[in-house]
Amino acid sequence: MSLKGKHIILGITGGIAAYKAAILVRLLTKAEAEVKVVMTPAAKQFITPLTMATLSKNPILVEFFNPENGEWNSHVDLGLWADIFVIAPATANTIAKMANGIADNLLLTTYLSAKCPVLIAPAMDLDMFAHATTQKNISTLSSFGNIIVEPTSGELASGLEGKGRMDEPENIVFAIENVLAGRFNDLLGKKVLVTAGPTFEPIDAVRFVGNNSSGKMGYAIANELSQRGADVTLISGPVSAEMKNSNVKVIKVGTASEMFDASVACFKTMDAAILAAAVADFTPVSPPAEKIKRGKSDLRLKLKPTRDIAAYLGEIKAVNQILIGFALETTEELENAKKKLQKKKLDCIVLNSLNDKGAGFGVDTNIVTLIDKHNNIEKFELKSKAEVATDIINKLVSLL
Repeated sequence: MSLKGKHIILGITGGIAAYKAAILVRLLTKAEAEVKVVMTPAAKQFITPLTMATLSKNPILVEFFNPENGEWNSHVDLGLWADIFVIAPATANTIAKMANGIADNLLLTTYLSAKCPVLIAPAMDLDMFAHATTQKNISTLSSFGNIIVEPTSGELASGLEGKGRMDEPENIVFAIENVLAGRFNDLLGKKVLVTAGPTFEPIDAVRFVGNNSSGKMGYAIANELSQRGADVTLISGPVSAEMKNSNVKVIKVGTASEMFDASVACFKTMDAAILAAAVADFTPVSPPAEKIKRGKSDLRLKLKPTRDIAAYLGEIKAVNQILIGFALETTEELENAKKKLQKKKLDCIVLNSLNDKGAGFGVDTNIVTLIDKHNNIEKFELKSKAEVATDIINKLVSLL
């Protein structure tokens, strides 16, 4: 969804994660949204109003009135103006006040006056986040209809490791888009399996047969699913990509055989599976445990077919399970993709062509065509892989 022309209030509270608010505002203004920033007095200790005013291209609101001319900053008007109110970062203190109706600063009175969706991105130390009081307050806010962007795990300002980091600005933008498009939590309660990346098939102790898949497409799909409320399991081949969304369960595998076993084990409890991995079709027969030494004669490598994950899951899937596969083609793309769709009993197939500039391995963009089992065909233009993930998940929702 485009954010062009959307009215967004960004509330910033007094935590070290306030520095991420600058990145968030920059992303929103680049998307041509109109952003007004409301800061708590404590937030000014972490990031300056001048920085936020420059990035948002609007005056920063902190006090109930302008001390220079006495002009009133109406929290009611702000609440009516906004399409969405985003509070990022949201400290434990502000979350507690929001949950209990305390209105001792402009941000809180604006929250209590807002008629639009409210999205909250908590940020605090792990013990504060895990405390029963904070969890109760977050549950209370969620019960009011507020949308919580779960914090991630990692190194915190205290030096400790754990859950409490504000989610990355890019993910918060995705969440904003989903909320405004009415997609947020449309997969709540659904369990979805995603495969991503290549597989490495060993030739000997140090060499392997592989491909150039970066895993970016599968990781974007897993993140989008999680943002929309799904319980996601990601089975990933060897990639340099990192899953920053701590709500996604990641299972690391190396070979096609390992990915097959992990996929089959997980699939029986899933509502859907999206098979985005570039799994090897062949693997070396009986690779030695030691390194093969260079010889004078040619080395002949004997290969055998790997087990077909998509075909097997297509055979065992229940009536109420949805299976989406991928087809990377170079010739007769549409015809080959349709054959694969039928042969493997998929509900939908995502067609990539290496002939399309900007599509394929190792890039941040993709061009896809979606074909479902009813022969409905949707061709999309060049998009970022995050945007392509949205298109694929929209299709999944329609199939479910």
